[in-house]
Amino acid sequence: MSEHRPLPLWAGRTAALLGIALVALTLRQAVAAISPILGEIRVDIPISSIGVGLLGTLPPILLAASGFVAPRVARGIGLDGGILLALLLMTLGHLVRAFAPGFAVLLAGSVVALAGTGIGNVLLPPIVRRYFPDRVALLTAVYVCIVGVSTAVPAALAAPVAERIGWRFSLGMWSLTSAVALVPWLLLIVRERRRRLSDDLAAESAPTTLVARLWRSRVALSITVVFSTSTICTYAAFAWLPEILGDIAGSTPTEAGVLLAVTGIVSVPGALIAPLLVARLRNVGWLIAAGVASFVVGYLGLLLAPATLTLLWVLLIGSGSILFPVSLVLINVRTRTQGGTVALSGFSQGVAYALGALGPLIVGLLHDASGGWTLPLLFLLAVALVATVPAITLARPAFVEDQLGQSKVR
Repeated sequence: MSEHRPLPLWAGRTAALLGIALVALTLRQAVAAISPILGEIRVDIPISSIGVGLLGTLPPILLAASGFVAPRVARGIGLDGGILLALLLMTLGHLVRAFAPGFAVLLAGSVVALAGTGIGNVLLPPIVRRYFPDRVALLTAVYVCIVGVSTAVPAALAAPVAERIGWRFSLGMWSLTSAVALVPWLLLIVRERRRRLSDDLAAESAPTTLVARLWRSRVALSITVVFSTSTICTYAAFAWLPEILGDIAGSTPTEAGVLLAVTGIVSVPGALIAPLLVARLRNVGWLIAAGVASFVVGYLGLLLAPATLTLLWVLLIGSGSILFPVSLVLINVRTRTQGGTVALSGFSQGVAYALGALGPLIVGLLHDASGGWTLPLLFLLAVALVATVPAITLARPAFVEDQLGQSKVR
């Protein structure tokens, strides 16, 4: 990535900064707002166990699909237009879910909202690069932390709001945040048109040839492996960690729930620090290795001494999630062009979320097949160890476009 002289953070970019923060705030609301109130929803809308499972598997599936759709969206309507579309889809999806008369409409609203979420996920890294090329690491750290808030707040407020006002209001109120987030992006688009600075699609979007050839880039594959390791381990923890801790560490359901929350809390400092370290370290492989080591030692602890230092093992597993913000920064700093950033963001997130959806399923199948948690934990241990390969291959600075002979593509 080319060098950029740092500018004051607010220098002519207030709307963009506000827009990025507001988009980040919307990116997990559709995922986190429904599961805490499924009991209340099922009182009014009959939902089978299969239906509940379908709602639970939609997020990673839609996030994965959006990873491959979003670069086409950017190529068609530009980055700003893509973000605008994502916010419109999220707003519409929240409202459709709130007014759903039956399960089919509830499901359709979830698909729409999650499609918008997925597009926003993919386009936010290149948006950061476009407006803040001099502060990519800082802005990535900020928006990753805000995404964490976007996960915690809906989960915490959904049930209390549903009890006091009703589940429809609890689902629909999140449309307000995505609607408000539209304002700065509308201002940016109007400002661009007034200046007659139409989007340069060659710069903003990913050339088809570049997207199709990413499988041949060692950098792209390495970043995708790091991202995939993070998503598989994270989704597996959300789905199974409380049950694992109850069975092998003797944790009560309340204790297991608190320990799961600890994995999220401990990830916040990493989300703030890791992006800044990526920008400063000459060898980012050490940072990836630290994340891998945290996962590995945490899983080994649960295998060998689960009841002895349970909190420590959970803290280590949560600390391994630094691989997520590291991946997001690498998407920007290992590409030379906006087109390359869009392509790599879609490619890496599409593959990672697809694999992340399989993680809990594989853990469940291994548990059913073995009757215990040793085999599932060994599987997660092996997944974490795979990321030692990109820790080596990403040690030296290299760029996707250079490896694909696409450096002339803007």
